[in-house]
Amino acid sequence: MRRMRNVKIVATLGPASDDYDTIRRLFELGADVFRLNMSHGSHDEIREWHGIIRNIEQEIGRPIAILADLQGPKLRVGVFAGDSEVLVDGDKFRMDLDEAEGTSSRVRLPHPEIFQALKPGATLLINDGKIRLRVEQCGEDYADCVVVTGGTISNRKGVNVPDVVLPVAALSAKDKRDLEFVCELGVDWVALSFVQRPEDVIYTKELVAGRAAVLSKIEKPSAVEAYDEILEVSDGIMVARGDLGVELPVQAVPPIQKRLIRGARKAAKPVIVATQMLESMIESPIPTRAEVSDVANAIYEGADAVMLSAESAAGQFPFEAVSTMDAVAVEVENGQVYRDIIESARHVDRKTTADSIVASAREIAENTGVKAICCFTHSGTTALKTARERPRVPILALTPFTGTARRMCLSWGVNCFMTNGDVSRFKMAVVSAARAARAGQFANSEDNIVVVAGVPFNIPGSTNILRVAPCDERLIFNTDPE
Repeated sequence: MRRMRNVKIVATLGPASDDYDTIRRLFELGADVFRLNMSHGSHDEIREWHGIIRNIEQEIGRPIAILADLQGPKLRVGVFAGDSEVLVDGDKFRMDLDEAEGTSSRVRLPHPEIFQALKPGATLLINDGKIRLRVEQCGEDYADCVVVTGGTISNRKGVNVPDVVLPVAALSAKDKRDLEFVCELGVDWVALSFVQRPEDVIYTKELVAGRAAVLSKIEKPSAVEAYDEILEVSDGIMVARGDLGVELPVQAVPPIQKRLIRGARKAAKPVIVATQMLESMIESPIPTRAEVSDVANAIYEGADAVMLSAESAAGQFPFEAVSTMDAVAVEVENGQVYRDIIESARHVDRKTTADSIVASAREIAENTGVKAICCFTHSGTTALKTARERPRVPILALTPFTGTARRMCLSWGVNCFMTNGDVSRFKMAVVSAARAARAGQFANSEDNIVVVAGVPFNIPGSTNILRVAPCDERLIFNTDPE
């Protein structure tokens, strides 16, 4: 079941996609990665969805990645005596730790850590930024504010604090329980919410202890500022545009998105563009033209994956949403403009042997009519470096490790195969690559492939050999003296 595109599609599961037939159909239509949103769904439901995906994976004989998205700490106001109040521009409004019900002049904010970090002039955003307050005076248990943008404020609405780095851990108590649960369950990726600093990622990776790859969600201004340091310690990145668009001016988000994608590609780490990509398809079988352009732009920018959230989890048209995203990707990638943009953004410092090997593989493949680049990889690094090159031919990642194969399903252009049999000798590795290329219909017996590997085998990060080989095993044995 070969995809006719390189960018990957992440589909979120939920009430609209919680059974075997629906999940399998979503995969057949184009979903490469399934997202389990830990903000919704019980552990029993998550376990059931995980089992369904693994059953489908076994039936079709193709790796499927599972991404568990942690909720992160939720900052919310308390409750009001009348359930809601209307705040008027210019009025005074206090937030404090008083447990009394809120009024038109104050409400409880049960997060002392926020008061500890606030300074006069800081901004507080309520209900996804619909209400904006400016702090005039503050202390350890209160913040006196002026209403900059008024509106209706109601019980337990969310609070964003864009101006300061909060002394709040990225992992709440719930997140820690969820993290251990999904790691024991066997997910491939964990998405970390509320990342503010690289230490948040480092701590999470210590808890994960290698059981999954950790993807950092960039959704706060502090994360944008510390992006290079966060990227260095992360296995992947999600451009979480929802909160970014709340905490930053909306016009700042597109250039930030481009910068984050380019940084992740340069580091050879997968990056997902997420949030409201086909939002109207929650209720409509047809997207808006603006949404189609949004998806197309993320693909033009070189994103590894684009994500569906409520569209596939709770929408009325999950199949149509995946089909639309697939069709847009195929159309974009078949155009010369796409190749021009992708190749103009290729800039890699080839400081290592592996970097030079994969760059040479791309150049050989594109200049000699080779049909595919086949990478033998243990950790996935060789395939990731090859994907960074964005070659014009398919990338085949061959690995003996199921976890590596599944994680690679998130990376641009990578088609994952499990290696069987003896590949301890390079000749047999070439034979295995030729068989995979033919079985996946990437090449036939008359074609050539490029094989990239590290010799001796079983040593991660040792990529040091490249060979152009025929897909005909008889020719391999006749021309290779090994």
